[in-house]
Amino acid sequence: MNIEELRDFCLSLPLVEEKFPFDQETLVFYIAGKMFCLADINQFDSVNIKCDPEKAIELREKYQAVLSGYHMNKKHWNTVMINQDVKDSSIKEWIKDSYNLVILTLPKSKRPDLI
Repeated sequence: MNIEELRDFCLSLPLVEEKFPFDQETLVFYIAGKMFCLADINQFDSVNIKCDPEKAIELREKYQAVLSGYHMNKKHWNTVMINQDVKDSSIKEWIKDSYNLVILTLPKSKRPDLI
């Protein structure tokens, strides 16, 4: 996976926005104003993905390339190293899970009917 493939996949999800809220290198993807995925565009060797806390631990135990979220809440975020022991299809599945997880945290009045 490269940064263009990550970007194309994230933007293919309904109502996703991309921004650079921290600096000109960290691309962040949002649904309804909430982050669900982010990566460095210049040094694309990992991606941060929001995750259910129990699943986050399971993935860290199963894959060498899955670490606790770098510069993120370690309970709710994983950092996944690119092009290691995790298939691109799994990373995309986890991004979709992150997207859905964020939608579920929104108040019902603001929750888009996307899941």
